[in-house]
Amino acid sequence: MNATGPVPATEIPAAEQPLLRVTSLEVRFGAQQVLRNISLDLAAGGTLVILGESGSGKTVLLKSMIGLVRPSSGEVLFEARSLQRMSDRQLAQLRTRYGFVFQGAALFDSLTIAENIAFPLREHTRIPDAEIRSIVAALVDEVGLPRSVLVKKPVELSGGMRKRAGLARALALDPDLVLYDEPTTGLDPIMTDVINELILRVRLRPNVASVVVTHDMNTARKVADRVIMLYPLFRLRPNQPQIVFDGTPADLDRSTDPRIRQFVEGRAGARLMELQEEQAWEEQAWDEQARDAAGGDADREVMEEGN
Repeated sequence: MNATGPVPATEIPAAEQPLLRVTSLEVRFGAQQVLRNISLDLAAGGTLVILGESGSGKTVLLKSMIGLVRPSSGEVLFEARSLQRMSDRQLAQLRTRYGFVFQGAALFDSLTIAENIAFPLREHTRIPDAEIRSIVAALVDEVGLPRSVLVKKPVELSGGMRKRAGLARALALDPDLVLYDEPTTGLDPIMTDVINELILRVRLRPNVASVVVTHDMNTARKVADRVIMLYPLFRLRPNQPQIVFDGTPADLDRSTDPRIRQFVEGRAGARLMELQEEQAWEEQAWDEQARDAAGGDADREVMEEGN
C-alpha cells in the first residue's frame, strides 16, 4: 500500500496485482463531500484496518469497496476489474467473493441460526442440503459457537454470539475478501478479544484479505498488517489529504501528529471546544438560511401586492 497513491495497474505484472485497488476515490451525497482523493492497495492475504472518528467516512469507504456506494469520481478495482464498469449482474456475482460482517450482524430474525448461515449457500450455489448442513456445522465450530445454537433464532443469542454467527455466514462462500464494519462495537472486553482472535483465524485461510473498520485501538493493534486513519473533511483545508496516517500499528503508536495522538490516546483535548464552535457555525448557517428564506418570502409578497 502506498500513501501517495498506487502505481497504475498497467505497470504491474498480473501476478503482483493487488486484490483490491482504490484510486482517487471521491464520494458526495448531494452537496456534502464525504471522501476525497482516497487511494490505496490491498494485497491478497493482507489485513487493513481503517480508523477514524465518527463522520470521517470509514463505513462509506468500506461500502464503496463492495459497490454498495457508487463513487462520485475515482475507481474501485477488484483483481484489476472496475466495479463501476460492471453490470448489476456482474457486480452481484462478484459479491459472492466477498464476505461482509455487519455492525449489528444483520441476521434474519425469522430464520434460525442454521438457516441464516446457510442462506448464501442456498442463494448462490446448488450444493445438496446434506452438504450445506455439514458446511454450516463446520462454520459454527470455526467461530466457536456450540451447535445447539443452530436451531435458535437470533433474538435468543447474546450480542457476541450473533456477531460470531454473522461472521460464520460471511465465510460461507469461502470469500477472497472479508469486510468488517465495527465488529466489536457493543461488546465487553473479553468478547471483543474473542472477535479479534477470530479475525486473526480468518487470516489463516489461504490468501483471504480483510478490511476492518473500527474505533477500537486494541483491535487495530492486534489484527492489522497495516492501518490507515481518515480525518473528517470539514476539519481539513482543501489541499490537505484525508488519509492522515498510513503505516503499521507500531508506526501509529510512534506518530507525533497531534490529530493521531488525540485519537490513539482517546483524549478530548481541544475537541470539545471545536465541537462547540462547529455547532455555533451550523446554527449561524441555519439562521442565515432562514433569514434568506424569510427575505425571499417578503420580496414575493411585495411583488404580489404590487401586481
